[in-house]
Amino acid sequence: MALKKVKGSLERVFDKNLHDLVRGIRNHKDDEAKFIAQCIDEIKQELRQDNIAVKANAVAKLTYLQMLGYDISWAAFNVIEVMSSNKFTFKRIGYLAASQSFHEETEVLMLTTNMIRKDLSSQNQYDAAIALNGLSCFMTPDLARDLANDVMTLMTSTRPYIRKRAVLIMYKIFLKFPEALRPAFPRLKEKLEDPDPGVQSAAVNVICELARKNPKNYLSLAPVFFKLMTSSTNNWVLIKIIKLFGALTPLEPRLGKKLIEPLTNLIHSTSAMSLLYECINTVIAGMPNHNASIQLCVQKLRILIEDSDQNYEGTFQESHASDGQAQQSLVSDGSPSSQQSASMKYLGLLAMSKILKTHPKSVQAHKDLILQCLDDKDESIRLRALDLLYGMVSKKNLMEIVRKLMVHMDKAEGSMYRDELLSKIVQICSQNNYQYITNFEWYVSVLVELTRVEGTRHGSVIASQMLDVAIRVKAIRAFAVEQMAQLLENSHTVASSAQRNGICEVLYAAAWIAGEFSEHLRDPRGTLDDMLRQKVTSLPGHIQAVFVQNIMKLYAAILVKYEEDEDNDGIREVSDLLVEKLPMFVQSGDLEVQERACCILQLMKYVKKLQDKDVSCADEVAALFAGELNPVAPKAQRKVAVPEGLDLDKWINDPPSDSSDDEGPANSLFIPDDSRMMNESMTRPVVEELSDDELERRREARRAETQNNPHYLKLGASAKGSKYQEVVNVEDIPVANIDLSVPLYVPGTKRLSDKYLEAERQARKRDKKRRHGKKSKRRHKSESEEDVPVVHKVDIMGGEMPEGATESGDEGNLELDDNDPHKLLDIDLDRPLDADEKLPVRTHRIVSPSSEDRPVEEKKKHHRKDKEKEKKRKEKEKKKSKKEKKRNKSGDDSAHPSLLIATELMSPGHEAIPSPGEEEEVAPPSALVKKDTTPKKEEPKDDLDFWLSGQDAPVAVEVTAPEPGAAADVDSDAEDTSRHKKKKEKKAKKEKKEKKEKKEKKKKSKVADDEDVDSGRRDGFEELDSDGPPPPPMSSYRLLAEDSNIKMTYETRVQSQQGQQLIVSVIFTSLAEQHLKSLEFNVMDSLNTKMDRLPGATTHDGVPVPFQLPPNSFNEGQFAFQVQSINVAQKLRGTLTYTIKTEESSTSEKLDFKLYLPCTAFLIATPCSSDAFARLLQGGELSSKYSIKLSSGGAPFSHVLAKVCFYGHFAIVEQIDQSASLYSCSTQGHHICLLVKANGGGDVSIDGKCADGSLLSNVMEEIKVTAS
Repeated sequence: MALKKVKGSLERVFDKNLHDLVRGIRNHKDDEAKFIAQCIDEIKQELRQDNIAVKANAVAKLTYLQMLGYDISWAAFNVIEVMSSNKFTFKRIGYLAASQSFHEETEVLMLTTNMIRKDLSSQNQYDAAIALNGLSCFMTPDLARDLANDVMTLMTSTRPYIRKRAVLIMYKIFLKFPEALRPAFPRLKEKLEDPDPGVQSAAVNVICELARKNPKNYLSLAPVFFKLMTSSTNNWVLIKIIKLFGALTPLEPRLGKKLIEPLTNLIHSTSAMSLLYECINTVIAGMPNHNASIQLCVQKLRILIEDSDQNYEGTFQESHASDGQAQQSLVSDGSPSSQQSASMKYLGLLAMSKILKTHPKSVQAHKDLILQCLDDKDESIRLRALDLLYGMVSKKNLMEIVRKLMVHMDKAEGSMYRDELLSKIVQICSQNNYQYITNFEWYVSVLVELTRVEGTRHGSVIASQMLDVAIRVKAIRAFAVEQMAQLLENSHTVASSAQRNGICEVLYAAAWIAGEFSEHLRDPRGTLDDMLRQKVTSLPGHIQAVFVQNIMKLYAAILVKYEEDEDNDGIREVSDLLVEKLPMFVQSGDLEVQERACCILQLMKYVKKLQDKDVSCADEVAALFAGELNPVAPKAQRKVAVPEGLDLDKWINDPPSDSSDDEGPANSLFIPDDSRMMNESMTRPVVEELSDDELERRREARRAETQNNPHYLKLGASAKGSKYQEVVNVEDIPVANIDLSVPLYVPGTKRLSDKYLEAERQARKRDKKRRHGKKSKRRHKSESEEDVPVVHKVDIMGGEMPEGATESGDEGNLELDDNDPHKLLDIDLDRPLDADEKLPVRTHRIVSPSSEDRPVEEKKKHHRKDKEKEKKRKEKEKKKSKKEKKRNKSGDDSAHPSLLIATELMSPGHEAIPSPGEEEEVAPPSALVKKDTTPKKEEPKDDLDFWLSGQDAPVAVEVTAPEPGAAADVDSDAEDTSRHKKKKEKKAKKEKKEKKEKKEKKKKSKVADDEDVDSGRRDGFEELDSDGPPPPPMSSYRLLAEDSNIKMTYETRVQSQQGQQLIVSVIFTSLAEQHLKSLEFNVMDSLNTKMDRLPGATTHDGVPVPFQLPPNSFNEGQFAFQVQSINVAQKLRGTLTYTIKTEESSTSEKLDFKLYLPCTAFLIATPCSSDAFARLLQGGELSSKYSIKLSSGGAPFSHVLAKVCFYGHFAIVEQIDQSASLYSCSTQGHHICLLVKANGGGDVSIDGKCADGSLLSNVMEEIKVTAS
């Protein structure tokens, strides 16, 4: 054994360690791959040895190789061996290798569960810490499920070193095993008040990360975080908390008011710019209407942006990585202070852009600062300043801002930034349908000036703006056509950039505008000559195609003019010109250009033949292009209805066969294969190898060309072969005359658009003097946007849509991605834990002996224990029943109406509510009140409301509950209150008896309705108190449509047995003096609602009404509809066609109508006992809530309640004084519970609960309309 140890030690001496591996890789740069392959072979030999130290050394080397990109998954089992070592240094190497190489699909991870559990329970805190660190890197759903309970146990460790890591790793467990969130959350919440600041900071980080995607679930923690924010001195903890409040304040507006004071104190006092930025962000998000705070934020942001030379405290960028853009803006010197100041400036501009959305005037006052940022060295800051300028534009400053941007663009370096400037100028001017442009001549001049920008890739953007302005602003067309004619005249300067999306794209717009609106051209013949130049053929194909088309439009306009002037020579000359020039387009390589040119050339030849015969054909040619083209709406294509019988997924031709027998060599359609190959070889760049003689010959030719070219500067004999040492004499430079067809544009000279800016300034000065001259007692208001005169108006056209298309809203809503793990963490944390919501605990299976194998004495012992337990249970039940009886006697009536509110404080256990027709024995209603008065811990939401309200003590709504610290028994309190209220109880009993007798008399006098549906709906308001004035008359019939001949009213009926069927009963009343016959009732089907028709009928066929209407008579018809979803009210279009029969003739008439099917039409007023109603509310199934307020208008509460029951189809569960509980069930099984309560001031509040939030909100809004 000793020899074996010595041998192992000697082997370790000669083994290569990690340092040797790194040194060897550096020394073998030429054959690095070969050396590493040799090292991997040696490592494999080392892993086969039994010595754990050798294995650990091998795994350490493998870890380094994995960092270099080599796969070490083959050694996963050896890594686990090293992880299981008892020695900490080896264990650390194993966990490091596992954290780098293991992933969710590593198969051997299932072997690590017990080993990690053993390390987590180790007495050595460093073993547990290293296990937690490694586990965070290779967490899987199985490991999270199996180890969640062990990690949660470590959260209560006595050592903060372990607690902190356990809290942090819980976040990874929640992501992989979301079911652990609810059981572990109470303990995680406790860690927010941990005495150790490190553990507290870890808990804040975990909760903030959880709340980043689902903030509404953590709203109840607002009081705890508020306490932390006002007491903590750790800037990083404050940053996290304030970021969390920034996400919570939009969900709870009252929270913003609570945060104003501490946030403003932090903004005034903190020197940490990172914390200042987060405070400003939260103010912007949660308190947008608090003007004082917003002004303070803007002032601080200006200081932050201006004070760029100050050195701020370190490590700032980490907290803002979520802003989605490059936070670390690098400048030229690269020093940390300069990088930090650039980051501050960037974040200040980013925060200002957020304020700009809600308070534009506050930011517009700092326009000078934003314009200064355009000269910053950092491009990201310049781009952010451009985004700010976009929102600061108004009618007054638009021209000034655009002029400064254009001057800045002349000085800008880098084509990318210059392109961004150009696109931003276009966006600023065109935003909101050119909202801020008052003079479109100025804008067209700006667009023309932008065509001079060299190397831009936004030519298509400028072209689209030119087209849009010329089409939509009719008053500007003459000026636009004039400018486009100048562009076409100087097209050779623009056509030099022939790349796609280059500045040559503006010629596309210029040619189209000049051709489409040719009547505004001063010299159409000159423009035609410009469009027929040879240089045009070098343009891209799509531009040439537009040129060819608009050449013909120009020709038609010229032809009409010449025929009016009877200029036959001009007609022949123009026709000959086109016949001569068009063949150059026929030879184009673009198929579209070829086709258009061929067609127009043939048309010209035909026109020329007619002209030779002295036949005038100008009107016929002009008729080819008559009429204006309207723009097409952006969504027009998706709105096109698919015709019936068209299957878009069906093959047009037979699908190709899978066999390769029919496959042959694919021949080219136009060019033979040989020529195609030749062309391909010609287009490939050929690198020619030149000899020395050839190179020298080319050098001599280049020298001779330089010598003879007057544009090159030549050196004297003394300067040859040496660098410039003397200043070249300017007089010796030859002057060459350059023939420029257009004036040379020099940056900084006066632009065409500047005259409009000067004119506007002069007009503003005159207006200011005129206003200043007028004396009035009242102070003048500041100039508004309406003071700026609008020269040209924009025609806002939505674009043409296909027939039958309807406008729709925005499609799709922003939701979490299905693969996002945070989507599974959207869990209600305020709901109490259910019995099955427990973390899995690893237990041993205990096999107990059967009852036959037990000794007799043990059986007797157990039997005795069971008897004692049974006795105790019976005694408890007796005491409980006595207390309940006492409570029934002493129960105050005011506790009954609070069914909806009190159940929020009940225990989660419940029984299923029976169906409406099922009979059962239920407990008295007083049992409900007893549960309410038991000392229970209030829900977090109630704590939040109390905290936000700022009251001294929590007040439950109509529920008497003991104080939190009271130790007295609830039952004794109830007995005391019963003694003081005996007299009141006697009166209440008498009143109840009288009410019951009156109700019975009323029920006996009423005649039962034949239809079950109507009887169900009337049950709701028959239980109303008969005291007081009778309710106003109500009718369930609504007006459907009416004309001079017929009137239609309707009501809806449903049956609980048929959940998807709705019956519409229509009463047809004749108003005519003639017979009405052949009535046909038709309603257009929707995706949700379809009308039942006769067999074989289509959706366009109506349902014949089975009767005729004599004069001044009425009759009733019923129509059935099938409804899929009842969550949303339906509005269906329909038509009634009928024939009026007279003695002489008969005429057909049509009456259009809209059939409104509210959500309340699908409710049935179902009787429900108070106990069943309470259990339904208690169960937690009715998760959605909705509240409304009604104005009674002076009517008594009973009248409002009668309207709610009648129109909403609700049954009264229980009514006490000025409050009542109502219940209804939909045809599809939705339970809806309401609490109607009269408030002071003549208002009535209605609180509702339902499992379906959409149905509940729609029902409540319908009740609000009908019952008001």
